[in-house]
Amino acid sequence: MPQDAEFQSCQQRAIHLSIKRSLRLAMLLALASCLWLSTPVSAEDPLRQDALKQFGILEAVREEKLSEPAVLLGQSLFWDQRLSGNGKIACASCHRVEDWGADHKRFSVDARGKDTSRNSQTIFNAVLQPTLRWTGDRKSGAHQAERSLTGSMGFSAAEDVVPLLKKHGYTDGFLRAFPQESDPVSPANYALAVQAYEATLLTPAPIDLYLAGADDALDVKQKDGLKLFLSMGCAGCHKGKLLGGGSFEKFGVVKDYWLATKSENKDVGRFETTKDEADRYKFRVSMLRNIGKTAPYFHDGSVKTLDEAVRIMSSVQLGADLNDDDAAAIVAFLNALTGDVPKNYKKP
Repeated sequence: MPQDAEFQSCQQRAIHLSIKRSLRLAMLLALASCLWLSTPVSAEDPLRQDALKQFGILEAVREEKLSEPAVLLGQSLFWDQRLSGNGKIACASCHRVEDWGADHKRFSVDARGKDTSRNSQTIFNAVLQPTLRWTGDRKSGAHQAERSLTGSMGFSAAEDVVPLLKKHGYTDGFLRAFPQESDPVSPANYALAVQAYEATLLTPAPIDLYLAGADDALDVKQKDGLKLFLSMGCAGCHKGKLLGGGSFEKFGVVKDYWLATKSENKDVGRFETTKDEADRYKFRVSMLRNIGKTAPYFHDGSVKTLDEAVRIMSSVQLGADLNDDDAAAIVAFLNALTGDVPKNYKKP
């Protein structure tokens, strides 16, 4: 089977397997949200109350949002390999369906045939973060999309994408998405359209059903893991609806991270961007949604399993060595953060 056909076949299988679960989850979440709004959950479940204070419910994207002109345009742009320096790389190439919008490789390969400098994180839910990438050097999804034109997409200048957009019939799509402009085909509008699409890639999960009032959305082991996650202080950094993504923290508070992860290089993290010594070894705290599906872990993809990643974080950040039962419980809880692949995460 040709590579493109095989890729599309795998993509379609992943999408088809998740659609039924996505619809069921959306209906259950809507029902549970209604119940939660009318029921004082604080009186019935202290664990839920504590979790709600730290996190919050991620709601599914509205169906009508998916058909907006800018979203549809962004979906096409995101998946189109023709819009790259070598005609073989798309945004989706580093954010695979099978990997829940991330990449199972330690480093993705860009349009110049070179490895990216850090592991590709999931695109699902990503634009809800205040900044993007491991060092927060992108202010928004649009900023990242436009800068990627001269990065992973392999163009010498961002404007080089414009002739390709016109050649491949995108002018009408830009006119529909940006009707106030007479000549809207531009790198800036390319980036805004990609961002509009990425904003629809939300993945509500069992944790949201539980927070909304569905007691059986988490099993006993997952609830034990949630208790540990909260009591150990993990939520001090991994908080908010995404369970992370909102702050920068030193990786290796108690111990040097590269010794625990056996990293080949000592990545200085945010210091690379700010040149502020206080930012040495600081990285944007990873959001934990879908973390069970997005191995390998950490900025350099140095750790292969979630169990090992949990143990390393407990050790180097908190100075605590987890026993097998506690590590397994936290992993079980983290798996309750896995949502379904969005139904529009596919080539149109």
